[in-house]
Amino acid sequence: MEGPLAQFGRYIGDWNIEDSSLAQDGSAWQEGQGARWIFSCLGNGTGIQDFWLPTNGNVGTNLRTYNAETGKWDIVWAINATPGLTHIEAEQDAGGNIVMNYIAPIPSPLRRITFFSPDDEGWSWQLEYSNDGGETWFAVYKIRATPLG
Repeated sequence: MEGPLAQFGRYIGDWNIEDSSLAQDGSAWQEGQGARWIFSCLGNGTGIQDFWLPTNGNVGTNLRTYNAETGKWDIVWAINATPGLTHIEAEQDAGGNIVMNYIAPIPSPLRRITFFSPDDEGWSWQLEYSNDGGETWFAVYKIRATPLG
């Protein structure tokens, strides 16, 4: 893949997910139940779709398309545990990571997600919350993806 499509294209594949979340009281990280995450290219590079398949059955999907006018990705997220769709925007930062921000509905607390650049063994992802309008952020959920198979 070339150009902007290569940004999310580097995650195409079938991934085993190890996850952890911050305890409600912020005291420690707790290991999650894991998941499978499958990324695919659509329509000769029209977009990237992924399927989130956690062991708890809360299956979700993202459809990601690059908007050349804004220089950002438009993403629609849907999950069977929550009605409706979520609109997210993403762009690659100077370090090569992809930072995703919620557009609608705006969650409370504010949230952002970062896909970190892949390494030789896979890639990492992090969900952060902000309780002060985006001035400071703290991690609440982390993922480590390694190739399945």
